Amino acid sequence: MSLPHAILTALVEKPSSGLELTRRFDKSIGYFWSATHQQIYRELGKLERDGLIRALPSPVPARGQKKEYEVLPDGRAELARWTAAPQEPKTLRDPLLLRLRSAAVVGTDGVDTELRRHLDLHRQQLETYRDIEKRDFPPERDAVPDRLRRAVLQAGIDLETFWVEWLERTLSELDR
Repeated sequence: MSLPHAILTALVEKPSSGLELTRRFDKSIGYFWSATHQQIYRELGKLERDGLIRALPSPVPARGQKKEYEVLPDGRAELARWTAAPQEPKTLRDPLLLRLRSAAVVGTDGVDTELRRHLDLHRQQLETYRDIEKRDFPPERDAVPDRLRRAVLQAGIDLETFWVEWLERTLSELDR
């Protein structure tokens, strides 16, 4: 049930249309919780039906006009409830790790190529995160909300750093 909460979070930060939410997901939340525009629009409808958000009144007739949504008090309460609720850690499920385990029994043909491809992808993502860190988190931004957002970004940086180091080490092991 995390997508509705991701949408509520984004709307508490800033009331937005479905299109704006999709763009914002592509630039921030989507780095750790992805969603298609169809999923976002479907969830907006459910959240509105459940009384957690509403479309802001529009001075222009609604047909063809984009709806901008805001979070209602019940939506904010639901987000606060969900944020404070316990969450069990997720079990790691990664196809690359499974393929590497399979290579141990069927052979390593092509495995190094795939590991190098993943290494390039993780290096690119790490660079993206570091660029975001430089751009969005100057030292003077030290309020609690900024520190929490930075903690999420730091998790991404740490995860990508892990993958880069692990892939480099694994490729070295294969080359021995």
